Amino acid sequence: MSEVEVRRRPGGRSARVRRAVLEVSIGLLRTRGVEGLSVKEVAATAGVNEASIYRRWRTRENLMLDALLSVPEDVVPVPDTGSLRADLVTYVRSVAAWLDSPLGAALNRALATAGDDPEIAQARAHFWGTRYELAGAMVTRAIGRGELPADTDARFLLELVVSPLHFRTLLTRQPLDPAMPERLVDAALRSLDQS
Repeated sequence: MSEVEVRRRPGGRSARVRRAVLEVSIGLLRTRGVEGLSVKEVAATAGVNEASIYRRWRTRENLMLDALLSVPEDVVPVPDTGSLRADLVTYVRSVAAWLDSPLGAALNRALATAGDDPEIAQARAHFWGTRYELAGAMVTRAIGRGELPADTDARFLLELVVSPLHFRTLLTRQPLDPAMPERLVDAALRSLDQS
């Protein structure tokens, strides 16, 4: 096997190094939060050169975002209660709990501060696209049950109910009121009835 074939082999050294660096980063974010993530410590723990991390990710924020975007999609499960309102309330509560966790808070901050490096932008688009597609099943089921009109924009409805959570936790740094999920869902559903 030639050196070029070895370098291109999927799952080779490069993939193992990337996986190790991301796992260490997630572990540090989970236990210490955003402030506890140091590229130097990630490099030492993952057994790679610090310069290699900077060469691949360029900034600590890009590393953090890539690590967080690699977290499995099922962190916020999509409920199926048989009712749109109950599904949305359960989902918004899960999003609020995630944002209140060290990893969720780190992801929220990283998404807001990371640059538009093409790889990071692609990972961010994939992250949101996947989450909207999975959560959109609640709206699809509600349309099938006759709870929503067939032309309901699933992504818009989901943005209506989760954006205020991100706004509060990221921009105003206010705690999330336990009654907020129900209030958001009820306000969103009322707004759909009026349109």
